Parts: sequence; structure tokens; C-alpha cells
Amino acid sequence: MDEAVRRWRLILGGDQNDGTGFSLTGVDLQMDKTLSALYDSERSAGLGPSSPNVNRWLGDIRTFFPSSVVQVMQRDALQRLNLTQLLFEKEMLENVEADVHLVATLLTLSRVIPDKTKDTARQVVRKVVEELLRKLSTPMQQAIQGSLNRSIRNTRPRHAEINWHATIQKNLKHYQPEYKTIIPEQRIGYGRKRSALKDVVLCLDQSGSMGTSVVYSGIFGSVMASIPAIKTKMVVFDTAVADLTEELEDPVDLLFGVQLGGGTDIQLALGYCQQIITRPLDTVLVLITDLYEGGSDEPMRKKAAELVAAGVQVIVLLALNDDGAPGYDHANAAYLASLGIPVFACTPDKFPDLMAQALSKQDIGQWAAKEDLVLKR
Repeated sequence: MDEAVRRWRLILGGDQNDGTGFSLTGVDLQMDKTLSALYDSERSAGLGPSSPNVNRWLGDIRTFFPSSVVQVMQRDALQRLNLTQLLFEKEMLENVEADVHLVATLLTLSRVIPDKTKDTARQVVRKVVEELLRKLSTPMQQAIQGSLNRSIRNTRPRHAEINWHATIQKNLKHYQPEYKTIIPEQRIGYGRKRSALKDVVLCLDQSGSMGTSVVYSGIFGSVMASIPAIKTKMVVFDTAVADLTEELEDPVDLLFGVQLGGGTDIQLALGYCQQIITRPLDTVLVLITDLYEGGSDEPMRKKAAELVAAGVQVIVLLALNDDGAPGYDHANAAYLASLGIPVFACTPDKFPDLMAQALSKQDIGQWAAKEDLVLKR
């Protein structure tokens, strides 16, 4: 009973109307103070943007709460207390528990972060990027390479291209007991690989609401750029378009080339993509946006229809993150779906398989439904 009352006391904050009458001591009291500094700020001094105790508060929350809770509290501090200058001090950046949300915040503020903290901000971003690369690069490479290998299978491979496992299975009936070997009457292998079998264009909305999606897209774009069998291009847009393909080699440089927070001109971005697509029948265009068009919807819809008519495989991701169901323009989503364009939100763990399905020209709508992703029909 006491434990339940204690928990309610921590939740309710100890105001005179909390009704518990429970007094905290020791570590519980210190924990309560860190919570009150953030969540009771309207009736106390709280942290305050200029408070000298913010750095200590960052240390305290890491002491009392697990990493996942720390990240939530940091985001709440930024939103509730307008602590954006928390990110402008080198000591504070070094103490922050970094995650993709913090990276998105740093990218949003990258043009105004003081010179003295830019190197530290870059180190924070690189740390998160490297962690994500370790987690996501192998599944991405395996899914895409496996998909491309299957798509170019042939029965007259050169020696270096023979799929020995499949060849042995196919020729088990030709086993020669006296020689204790199999005669491979039919060889199975993969076709000779050209420098680029498929083209991929990632087209990213860099408006502020797409922050974490941009971070994940940058990571995946860099991984795909390292795979010789596909030619990857990266385009970001707000009310203007920037081609960041040359930055794909270093995802940190790529992300700092993004300017999060602008408006949105999707039709302008699609028009640029039309110009750089040279093999429409072998191109997958992944448009990552919430479809809130800054101008008229009609030009955007027309560009999308033209791309589909040209044979480009267009996929719209309303989000590429773990943040839950995204807000999006339902009318534009419905129109694009009517063109046969799959429109849904995707989590990072599903993205490698999505690209594998797309590159082998599978039914993406059917795949998304099977994976229980939010699909707009």
C-alpha cells in the first residue's frame, strides 16, 4: 500500500491538493525535485532557460531514471521550458543523452549554434549516426543485395557467378556413387552484375515536422550509396530543392547539409526528380513527406501522375521513424493511392525489407498490409 501511495505522490507532485499526504525522503525527495523543476515549472522557478543548474539537472535525471526516460524528459524540457540554448553550451551538449530526437533538434538549430559548440554538436550527431549505422547497415545491405541477386538469376553463369548451394540441390539426382561426387549438368548462378542494376532516389521533406525521418533517411541513403549494384541519389526540399548526393559518403556531412524547419514545395521536388531520373523503368523513387503541400495541390499531383506514367516506381512514406502514427494530408494521400502509389508510414526496422521488395518489383501495397503498416488506400 505504501509503495502505491509513494508512486502516486511522485506522479502528483506534492501539491497541497494531491491528496496523498505522503512525505518523501532521501533519494525520492531528490527525484521529486528533478521532476518538479520540469513539470511544475509554471508554479516555481523551475530550470529556466538561463538557470545555472540546467547542467546539474541533466546529471540528476541520468542518475534517477533509465536512458529511455531521460530522453523523454530532455525532449519535454526543450518543449515546455524553451531550453533551446541548453544545446548552445559545450558542457551541456557533452552531458546530454543523445538520440535521434536530439539529432533532429541539433539539425534544426545548426544554423544558429555558436561556433564554440559546433564541433561538440557534430560529435553528438556522429555518435548517434555511428550507433544507427551499426544497427541498420547490415540488414539493409543483406536485404538489398539478396533481392538484386535473386532478380538476375540465370542458368548459364560463369564460374565465379555460380550459386553452388542451388546448383548442388538442383543436381542431386546426378550423384555418381563411384566417384562420390555430383555431375552439375545444370548450373545455377547469378547474372553478371553491372555497375548499377537499379536507381534509387530518396526525396526528403525537410520541414521541421519530418526531423527524425530525415535522420533515418540520411543513414539509409548512405548505406545504399555503398552498394555498387544500385545508384542512389538524395534530394531534400522545403521551398527550394537541394541535391545532397555528393554528401552520401559521410552521413554526418549529409545531415548537416539539411536545413530543417522550412516550408514545403513537393511539386518542385518532384519536378527536379523527373530531371535526374534517366532510367524510369529501373528507378524507385521514395518520397518521404507528410504531403502537406505549401502551394497548390494540383501541380504536385500532376507531377506524381507523370512519374507513374513514365514507369517510375513511386512510394510515399508519411514518416520513417518510431514516433507513432504521423499527421498527414489525407486528401493528397488518397489521390496518390488512386494512382497506384503505396502511401504509408514505415518504421526503420522495416525499411530494408521495403527496399528489397521495391527493387525486385514486388507489390508494395500488399507487403505493407502484410507487415501491418498504416496503408492509405
